[in-house]
Amino acid sequence: MALRDILKLPDKRLRLVSEPVKRIDAGIRALVDDMFETMYAAPGIGLAGIQIGIGKRVVVMDLSKKEDAHKPLVFINPEIVWASQEKATHEEGCLSIPDYYEEVERPGAVKVKYLDLDGKSHEVAAEGLFATCLQHEIDHTNGVLFIDHISKLKRDRVIKKFTKAAKAAKKVEA
Repeated sequence: MALRDILKLPDKRLRLVSEPVKRIDAGIRALVDDMFETMYAAPGIGLAGIQIGIGKRVVVMDLSKKEDAHKPLVFINPEIVWASQEKATHEEGCLSIPDYYEEVERPGAVKVKYLDLDGKSHEVAAEGLFATCLQHEIDHTNGVLFIDHISKLKRDRVIKKFTKAAKAAKKVEA
């Protein structure tokens, strides 16, 4: 297992659409292990492959509370097959947009089809935080960030802030 660097806004790779996983092999299992290690260290509750620069449709999540045992979830090639008409609003944050949180409205419930690490197909119904997190991470596999669901004014402001911070960090490195 290895701790990976998490891509941060404005990294253009965050906008790439991830490729489906064709074969679940040792490389995919190692990627999943690295993703969990990276997500827990961040700390976060979800991570998509593209967030560590790997353009594969792989998502890991763990919605357990800090004081509880880990409940790791793996979704390979996740796809939303149904979304409710009812909306729900949750405060979202993202490891790729650190320390920025915003209220986001999404479908309140979804059904997601995915493969597990053994290549078995599953479908899960989700609501609440689980539904929000699944939608957030699946968006990542499609090159969509949670800030794409907020007003253009707020989105432009946060992109400008992170672009400015990235330029300042490059000057310090140079």
